[in-house]
Amino acid sequence: MDTPLTQSTADTRQLHDLLAAVARQDARAFHLLYQSTSSKLFSFALRILHKRELAEEVLQESYVNIWNSAASYQSSLAAPMTWMTTIVRNRAFDLLRRLDHTVEIDGDDFDMHVLQAMEGETVSPARHLELSQDAHALASCMARLENAHRQAMALAFFHDLSHSEVAQQLRLPVGTVKTWIRRGLDKLRLCLNRREA
Repeated sequence: MDTPLTQSTADTRQLHDLLAAVARQDARAFHLLYQSTSSKLFSFALRILHKRELAEEVLQESYVNIWNSAASYQSSLAAPMTWMTTIVRNRAFDLLRRLDHTVEIDGDDFDMHVLQAMEGETVSPARHLELSQDAHALASCMARLENAHRQAMALAFFHDLSHSEVAQQLRLPVGTVKTWIRRGLDKLRLCLNRREA
């Protein structure tokens, strides 16, 4: 029976061999490397980011980086898992920095912005009350969304930015922005339907 040290050494050797194969663009080795390490690296990313969606995004970006950088891995400098963990950590911190530099949309102030966007120049008192109720319902549902989704939607719909402009503002890939907006709209629709019911 292997001792933990022997097992760890065997694992390290196996990961080293897989990384060497990935450096030669071996897709099967990359798949095996992913299977062997993704759960640990995902848990590590989740501890930093606290949100599954962000951790999944960082994990995906990290494995792209691992695929592209495997040839630069040097076993004399770090164990394979240490090297990959460093890539995940750097990606996670990069994402945190990007999110930290975005405009924060405060849910408490959101009803005022929504109301202003919905109001015309001539609004009757009855219509004003109806709009105000709609605005509060919308603001309440928006406040329940994840902060990243709320920011993306606010920039797209209340600041009239395109998906690519939102992506530029948030320093994120366009695909991520589209996904966040789509998910945010789905959650918003569900929330508003529940309130009406």
